[in-house]
Amino acid sequence: MAKHVGVKIPDDLYALLKSEKAIGILATFSEKGVPHTTPLQCVYPKGRESLLMAIHKDHTGYHNMVWQKKVMISFLGDNNIAYSVLGRAGVVRAPSFVHPMMNVVRIDIIDIKCDQSVLTRVDKGVQWSFTSVDAQDVIDSIFQELRELGRTL
Repeated sequence: MAKHVGVKIPDDLYALLKSEKAIGILATFSEKGVPHTTPLQCVYPKGRESLLMAIHKDHTGYHNMVWQKKVMISFLGDNNIAYSVLGRAGVVRAPSFVHPMMNVVRIDIIDIKCDQSVLTRVDKGVQWSFTSVDAQDVIDSIFQELRELGRTL
């Protein structure tokens, strides 16, 4: 059963997000009420009550987020990290300084719920790797931009 933990990112999730290795699943709805999910690699905490993320400007999830404003992002990680973050989205940089097709969005947290189960546990979260050195350079640069925005916004 889900337990609401408030609006501040818990320590374990915060550490996962700061590692720059988290995968979040963004959930949005279209104007016609069609659900849509999007995996996100570039998510970074802006303090304990907001998230910054980079997303492609032509992605359906981005368009839904801009229209709808409210989003849910689910995170699963090693050592039983299981949270869903409800938030309000707002574009803070379009386009990103790093890539003209990416936009930066701030998610102000409305509520966080812990999704840990009493019957099972998350032993390993979603893991990812780079497809090339060039891809690593782009992602590293995007995270640098998110870290800088986290300090200056």
